[in-house]
Amino acid sequence: MSDLSKIFPNCAGIDIGSEKVFVSMEHQPVRSFRTFTAAYRELGAYLKEFEITHVAMEATGIYWITLYDILEEMGFDVTLVNPADSKNLPGRKTDVQDCQWIQQLFSYGLLKKSFVPPDVVRKLRVYTRMREDKLQMASAHVQHMQKALIQMNIRLPEVLSQIHGVSGIAMIQAILSGERDATVLLSYCTSGLRKRKGRDIILALEGNYKDEYIFELQQAYDGYMFYLGQVQKCDTEAETILHEYNSKAGKNCNDDNPIKPIRHNKPEIKDLHKLLLGIQGANPTVLPGMTDYSFLRLTAELGNDITQWPSVKCFVSWLGLAPGKNQSGKFNKRSKKRAVSRAGQIFKQAAQSILISKQPGLGAFARRIKARRGAAIAVKATARKLAELYYKMFSKGMKFVEQGVKIYEEKIKQQQVKFIIRKANELNLQIVDIQENMNLRQW
Repeated sequence: MSDLSKIFPNCAGIDIGSEKVFVSMEHQPVRSFRTFTAAYRELGAYLKEFEITHVAMEATGIYWITLYDILEEMGFDVTLVNPADSKNLPGRKTDVQDCQWIQQLFSYGLLKKSFVPPDVVRKLRVYTRMREDKLQMASAHVQHMQKALIQMNIRLPEVLSQIHGVSGIAMIQAILSGERDATVLLSYCTSGLRKRKGRDIILALEGNYKDEYIFELQQAYDGYMFYLGQVQKCDTEAETILHEYNSKAGKNCNDDNPIKPIRHNKPEIKDLHKLLLGIQGANPTVLPGMTDYSFLRLTAELGNDITQWPSVKCFVSWLGLAPGKNQSGKFNKRSKKRAVSRAGQIFKQAAQSILISKQPGLGAFARRIKARRGAAIAVKATARKLAELYYKMFSKGMKFVEQGVKIYEEKIKQQQVKFIIRKANELNLQIVDIQENMNLRQW
């Protein structure tokens, strides 16, 4: 360490716990502070007393967030580091030694900074993540409604694609209001549904309407509607933050591509597409599997500065979508797989929709990988391709043009023909075009 030059001479290392935080500075004894807000401000004043300019802390759960915000507000250059990068030596695990070790490593520039987006992005991230949590809770109540209906032998889940759609909710509301006539309940469905499945729906609505099951359905319905209301509140707050973010970013994007429809969980945000284009300056929804909803979630996770990652490989690795490589000599070692980040999960969800689509060329790529390696690897590989296209769109201004399945399959066919010709030449064999021979015989 003595041969290394210090990059941050006026720095401090902080180890964060649930009850206390420990602060280490050079030539000063380690000092602890409690985790109350007043104690955090006292900690900031203590750092300023010794003219500290840079602070490093580990990302410990969610405990670091408040201290990070306070120190950033007080003017410190705060670096959040991955605990895996600052592991102490075995047998020396104490909070005091941890903060000293963080300070020492950071002073020599041996700890890299974790990605922490600007404050406006962190605000948007809170509302979008909370929205996802509420949607998951709402889905649990949909399952409870299905259970109550099945107990009454009302087989709506068998005849409707989703009971929480417009027709399903309308019929459930009528049942809870006391309606039992199947013909009347059918009238609450859309006209197209009545034409296609009217007879089956009438049969499905003849059930055992017992009071306890009706009570259970009412409870599940109330819970579902409550969480939908919570989702709408999250959308209202997110819309406010998007307007604030849009005014700060001020990017122009002239895009004539049609807006893709959002099939599920559409945010109730006015001019969502326009707001996102003003923030990002590009339209990644032209990529297959991407809609304005996934665009919103990626903006909340990544912000609008893709240069935070110096290369596409760094970006894909940070997402947790890069294939693992742990080699020692000639042997491939087993290692624990890195968890996929929230942004990586968004790309994987888009890849799942691409896997079952028939038009995009990436869909053909995904199905080809699935046939050889399985669905899980195919989804991850397709998500990686999608993430690379996302990065290049913002870093290089690349315009993505969907080639389609036919062009992609033609490209694969050409590669196979080249391979066959090369093998034939190696084996001194001749290739005969069967179609051409058949045409000559007919002539």
